[in-house]
Formats: sequence, C-alpha cells, structure tokens
Amino acid sequence: MLSIQGGAAFAKTLFPALGAAGTTTLRVSLATAILMLVFRPNLRALTRADWQAIVPYGAALGLMNLAFYASLTWLPLGLAVTLEFLGPLLLSLVLSRRVADLAWVALAGLGVYLITPHGGGAGAVSPQGVALALGAGGMWALYILAGGAVGRRVPGTTGVVAGMLVAALVTLPFGAAQAAVGLGSAPLLAAAFGVAVLSSALPYTLEMRALRAIPARIFGVMMSVEPALAALSGLLFLGERLTTGQWLAMGCVIAASAGINLTSPRAHAEPEPPD
Repeated sequence: MLSIQGGAAFAKTLFPALGAAGTTTLRVSLATAILMLVFRPNLRALTRADWQAIVPYGAALGLMNLAFYASLTWLPLGLAVTLEFLGPLLLSLVLSRRVADLAWVALAGLGVYLITPHGGGAGAVSPQGVALALGAGGMWALYILAGGAVGRRVPGTTGVVAGMLVAALVTLPFGAAQAAVGLGSAPLLAAAFGVAVLSSALPYTLEMRALRAIPARIFGVMMSVEPALAALSGLLFLGERLTTGQWLAMGCVIAASAGINLTSPRAHAEPEPPD
C-alpha cells in the first residue's frame, strides 16, 4: 500500500511534462513490460475463450488507471483514493446482501456527502474530479468481477500479465502522443520506470505473498486504511493538506470498508489492481 500510494504521488509530479493520460500510458506500458520479463507468460497458449475473459478485465484496468490519474489533476491524492475506494466497497456490500450492511452503506454515503461541495468544509472540491474518481471506483469494481472470471480460467500469473497488456493497449489512444515525450527524455523515462515499479511490479508481488501468509479477512481490513496512507503520501510528497471535513469523510469510508470486512461471513480479499 505504501508503495502504491508513494508511486501515485510520484506519478503526479510527472503530469506537468506528460499529462495525466501520458503518464498513465507510459506507466502501464512499462509495468506490462516488467511483468512480462519477470513472469514470462505463455500468451500463445491462451484460447479464444481465455481472451474473452481477459479483454474486459484488462479494459477495466486500463480505464480505471486513466480515470484515477485524471482525477488527480483535480483532487488531492487522499480524496481521490477515498472516492475510488467506494467502488470495491459497494461491490462487497451488494454481494453481501445483508440488511445489516445498510449501516455501512450509510456510513460510506456520509463520507461522500462530506467530500462533495454539499458537505461541510469541502466546497472547493472539483465536481469533475469527484466524477472521475467515482468512475475509477466503478472500473475497480468491474475489474474485481472480471478478475474472478480470469482467475477461474487462467492459472498462475498469465491472466494478470495478459490483462496488463490489454490495459496498456486501452490507454494508448488517450496518451500515446504525450507518452512519446517521456520516451524521448532519459530523466522522464527513468521517473516513469520508477513509478511503474512502485505502482505495479513491486506491490503485486508483495500482495501475492501477503495473501498467502495472512487471513483474507485481516488483509481486507489492512487494505481499508489505504485512503489514509494516500492522504499521508499526498501531504509528505506533494504538500496536499486536507480539511477537517475531508479527514472525517475519509474516516467514514475507512470505517465502512473495515466494517464490511470484519462482519462479512465470507470475507475475502482481492489483490489491489496495479494502479
């Protein structure tokens, strides 16, 4: 989590040179190359049915990254991650189908209310940024659903790497021209490579190890604090300060996420997408 949010903060510093879309395209493309070199998947062995599962999975991942990075041009990192987190949180609540979980829905809704311009102390928050972050959250939920289908069809890491390849192709029409600027600059390329490692290759490897070592319920609760880590990364690396109302909003979403993981009878954790 620290690696992902540190990588996101680092990526935001590239926006003036590459733009949000260009940074996304270059990072996802470099991350795909790294994962292919590390895991060496046999893509030729994938069947047409495999690709039919992988394409929506990768498309959701690519669109999620584009929307999330675009939201960072309007929002502080901590708020963008908090809003994005609502996607998988609401998916967990829908799949749970327990009346008692309506309390967690209400708590998450309070968090959204406090973040939007109608909430206390958050009038300066951009509606465009909120919409993009929520869109990224929706794509994250689709990524989780599609990832389940890929996991059932494609063993090991092949499906994940193939999905990253699709994600890279999805981002190309949006940021290829800006990403080309990074390819022509050694400092920018090195920085983008660092973001790719921090945001994709390293966290994916660590999370796979963590899921094998600790119970999924505990992993899910630990993941719930990610918005707070994002806010701290934004403060330390970008100088982004949040209002009291925004911190309260983040606390509501974190509490709702931790609550659903602790009270769900069949809590399970999904690896975080490389974003």
